[in-house]
Amino acid sequence: MKVSLKVNAVWLLGLFLLCSSEWAVADGSRVTATGGATSIEGSAGGGVVPWAIINGYGSSDEWSATAVATGVFVDDYTLKVIGASVSYDNRIELSYARQRLKLDTIGGYLEQDIYGVKYKVAGELLYTRMPQISVGLQYKTVDDFFLPEAVGARDDSGIDYYIAASKVFFDAFMGRNVLVNGTLRATKANQGGLLGFGSADNNDYELMNEVAVALLLTDNLVMGMDYREKPDELDFAGEDDWQDFFIGWFANKNFSVVLAYADLGSIAGLDNQKGWYLSFEAAL
Repeated sequence: MKVSLKVNAVWLLGLFLLCSSEWAVADGSRVTATGGATSIEGSAGGGVVPWAIINGYGSSDEWSATAVATGVFVDDYTLKVIGASVSYDNRIELSYARQRLKLDTIGGYLEQDIYGVKYKVAGELLYTRMPQISVGLQYKTVDDFFLPEAVGARDDSGIDYYIAASKVFFDAFMGRNVLVNGTLRATKANQGGLLGFGSADNNDYELMNEVAVALLLTDNLVMGMDYREKPDELDFAGEDDWQDFFIGWFANKNFSVVLAYADLGSIAGLDNQKGWYLSFEAAL
């Protein structure tokens, strides 16, 4: 019942964000695709990396909102994510994501909630020499600590801190525009937090590098890749870096689809976790 209530609450929040017209701007003032997609942790960016961009298409003194549903289907696991976010003034973003990882091979689930905030501190994505720079944090908490604790995790909740820089370079590759993003994350999370935080041997923050490159093929079609370093603190099994290769179709400023091939490496002792990522996003 607890899980059902949380899932229903997220869908109701998403529906509210999509249907409300009094405070949300339907079209926004920014260029199509500059709101990016929504990562599996709820923040605007790529599939597994938060970028410096702010969600949606609201600009100065405008509100924006998104709702997203994502599935990641690899060899031994299925990750489902639903979430929503809201932003104001192309400056501040608040987000929420609910993750549910089904352990297809051994049975059971791992679930967590992620609450995020991101703030743009300088620069612009398109029209200034300085890249857009944002800082953010993600508070994560797992539902059931039994399995993470059993494999050596210390805590059932934790906070990731990050700083990201994003910039679009015009006519950078064969006449096409290219977006480049770099993110530096301080984290204690094991497998993004699904296996808890810290370990018996180490409860210090680890600094992880994350990068993304996206080629704008047309005004509404984007292809690229994300790469995310991961800490490796649990003794029972190694943890590998994550990467994905994606193509995103931004039908308009209200709807987008991202399809990706994901390589998540070893997860909880099961190696070569590769498969498909599919995400649907609605934006105001």
